[in-house]
Amino acid sequence: MDPSPPPASPLHHIERFDVGIVQLDAERRVIGMNDFARRVLPVERMQPFDRMVLSFHPERSQPKGEFLLDRAGACPAANPLPMTMIINIPERVLLIKVSRMTDGAGDPVAYVLVFHDVTETVAVEPVPGAPRDARRRLHKIPTAQGSQILFVDAEQVLRVHSDGHYTRVVTADGERFCNLGIGDLEARLDPERFFRVHRTHILNLDAVRELVRADGRLAVRLRGDATEIPVSRTAAAGLLERLGLAASAVRAV
Repeated sequence: MDPSPPPASPLHHIERFDVGIVQLDAERRVIGMNDFARRVLPVERMQPFDRMVLSFHPERSQPKGEFLLDRAGACPAANPLPMTMIINIPERVLLIKVSRMTDGAGDPVAYVLVFHDVTETVAVEPVPGAPRDARRRLHKIPTAQGSQILFVDAEQVLRVHSDGHYTRVVTADGERFCNLGIGDLEARLDPERFFRVHRTHILNLDAVRELVRADGRLAVRLRGDATEIPVSRTAAAGLLERLGLAASAVRAV
């Protein structure tokens, strides 16, 4: 048997990514973009061309884009981390970074938005026979910690919990920040493995260690995680069914 090829270097992955570049004026209106950005963004459907850049993104993604632009405008020296966003037309996962451009006096004159399309790295096509509107499933979740961007394997995720517009992805190694909302992740994670038990929590069903009841409410304990996860009343029956349990099988405490 031939030996396995060595793992690809980080440089190899960077070289594979096409780079989208969008130039904005000081009012954040689009004044130019490269060919790759034209292919990814819905330019033809979003005329006129020189509109606010946020209008090229779905409404649910606009607060994240505005936050990124605000950070770049307020403190360009801070070198903010790339934002992770899902673009619906077509659905793509982009790592986005913005820099503010200044003139000789240091006054802002423009912004440059740069993005890498990492969809092929983190997502897979719908399985054969899936509905035509089925979304790509994420097999890796883009997360950030400090200055590092890490793609976390979905099978390693114990749970995801909401943090405003964003989420925290919890594994046995700890917790990482993710710029995707809990609704985005619920729609893109494998439903055979993950289940949303509460408006603020998604669980990996393979990690469930114990179900308990307290004051008439169901909760979950996971392997490798000390946090007790609440289960909403509307999700309780579905969770028990997914685990092959009857309501009477849950231990009362």
